[in-house]
Amino acid sequence: MLNYKHMGYFVYILRCFDDTLYTGITTDLQRRVGEHNGENSKGNLGSKYTAARRPVVLVYAQSFTNRSESSKEELRIKKLIRSDKELLIHTHPSLKKI
Repeated sequence: MLNYKHMGYFVYILRCFDDTLYTGITTDLQRRVGEHNGENSKGNLGSKYTAARRPVVLVYAQSFTNRSESSKEELRIKKLIRSDKELLIHTHPSLKKI
């Protein structure tokens, strides 16, 4: 199971309300998913893309020890076609709800 308090970086995929997928990186999954869902005092710290597609659900996360490696993986995932992203999500160990 993934340690959400991991000291490092995460690449994550969110499933939006309209069933589209959003990929990003962060050092704090719980905070970042909350930001994408507008759960902060300012309500605008998530991306413009997800702001119009709330709520979002975390469906994939992988941890990395440094930003460089996580950024490379984020770019690799963003280049995948949707069916390959879905395969990645469905073959990855299940995530504990955060």
